[in-house]
Amino acid sequence: MAAWVPSDALGRRLLCGTEYGTVRYVGSVPPTAGIWLGVEWDDPQRGKHDGTYEGTQYFKCRHPKGGSFIRPNKANFGVDFLTAVKDRYAVNDERDVQHGTENTLVFGKKTVEFVGMDSIAEQQRQLNQLVDISVRECAVSHAGQKEEISRTCANIRHINLSKNLLSSWETVTAIASQVQNLETLNISENKMRFPSTSTSVSGAFSKLRILALNQTEIMWAEVLLCAPGWPALEELYLTSNNITVLERPDNVLQTLKLLDLSDNQLLDGNQLHLIAHLPRLEQLILRNTGISSMHFPDAGFGCKTKMFPSLKRLAINDNKISQWSSINELDKLPSLRSLQCHNNPFMDTEKNPETLRQLIIAKIGQLEVLNKSEILPAERKGAELDYRKIFGNDWLAAGGNWNPEKNKPSEEFLAAHPRYPSLCLKYGAPEEGELKGRQPLTLKNQLLTLTIKCPEKPEQKPVEKKLPESMTIQRVKGLLYRLLKIPGSELKLSYKSSKLEGKEVELDNDLKPLQFYSIENGDCVLVRW
Repeated sequence: MAAWVPSDALGRRLLCGTEYGTVRYVGSVPPTAGIWLGVEWDDPQRGKHDGTYEGTQYFKCRHPKGGSFIRPNKANFGVDFLTAVKDRYAVNDERDVQHGTENTLVFGKKTVEFVGMDSIAEQQRQLNQLVDISVRECAVSHAGQKEEISRTCANIRHINLSKNLLSSWETVTAIASQVQNLETLNISENKMRFPSTSTSVSGAFSKLRILALNQTEIMWAEVLLCAPGWPALEELYLTSNNITVLERPDNVLQTLKLLDLSDNQLLDGNQLHLIAHLPRLEQLILRNTGISSMHFPDAGFGCKTKMFPSLKRLAINDNKISQWSSINELDKLPSLRSLQCHNNPFMDTEKNPETLRQLIIAKIGQLEVLNKSEILPAERKGAELDYRKIFGNDWLAAGGNWNPEKNKPSEEFLAAHPRYPSLCLKYGAPEEGELKGRQPLTLKNQLLTLTIKCPEKPEQKPVEKKLPESMTIQRVKGLLYRLLKIPGSELKLSYKSSKLEGKEVELDNDLKPLQFYSIENGDCVLVRW
């Protein structure tokens, strides 16, 4: 007896053992008899050829050895949604009817027991209570009978349908249309067809807030064609889809708060300008997108851009950003509070990770979290004061001046250090004494050995530390926050010296170095808060 082949087999997804593939041909392959399925495999290693056999091309593959032929009886075309739910949640109607024996129904970690013929009604009641359903890797390929899902599982709100056999967006819509209050949908890892022209808007996704379409081969243009059907969408995940170009979303995605485009090799950073006016976008994830620069040309030095007006959290890890100018540009984002930027070439320009962190903090004024680590007010102040001092001589050389009337730093300087004028307004221009190069000394002579004590915590043992005499009080405080694990309160420092017969001297100016206070080796620094 010949194996059954679905009438719509062409283009459908299938499983053969553990291997996933797409049917590209249905028919005979002479000189053999019978029907064959030409399959393009997700894993090209499973294939043998590109769809050409004995000189005849039956179908095409992306990979030269990504295809092969199988008999229909080897193909698993999957099950409907409800069958998968019952299998996953240990419901099997036939077994219950025939045997009427003791059964159990598992919901997550909860096991419900019931006995005999009443079990079917009990199972139905339990299925109706399901809110969060996962049928990942359950070979779901179609919706099943009309209205059956809504009759059986009326309270579903969250569905994980990832890595199944969904072949088209229409199938997803057919399932979703039976779930009245659907809020979260994950259909990642289903290679499927999406509409190529605008379609009538279905109400299936009217309450959908979170949608994951990772590894589905969707293009941005197709996202925009489907988007009118997502009027309440807040989070959209589109990783690993070979998206290279973006288009401006007109009257769609206006409710979006989070967009993840990671692992798509975008053509260039300018693609981001096309999505820069999504009014509510708060989080943008661009890990490994190949971008080498970011710029917002509508705003000048020290001004805020009109692009990404609500963007609070940005992830640009694992990219090709090599110039500090892109970090300067991020200060133009009016709402930016959190940045992740690990693994970019610009970070290799500074070997000391602490200095690198300080530079980024000083360049982006409103940042509160950097690479998942909170920026405390003391750390920000220290970073900005150091930045103002480090580049002070460059500022003078470029036309900067303590006299406001003569202060005209060059365009080049402002391009490299756009926040410098605002740091001078905040802390005052750097004093001449701060910028004078000191005579070179050996490192041994520069270090002071000091004892650190906390009078308010007598149980804490004194700590001995070697500190450079050029270290500012501000940086000493930053070190002590970390060393003593003190919460973010304001530290008060003073010191005692054997030469001063027990008298305490307050270290009250954050901008001054230790040497300003004539601290010497062996002196004791007292920490209070």
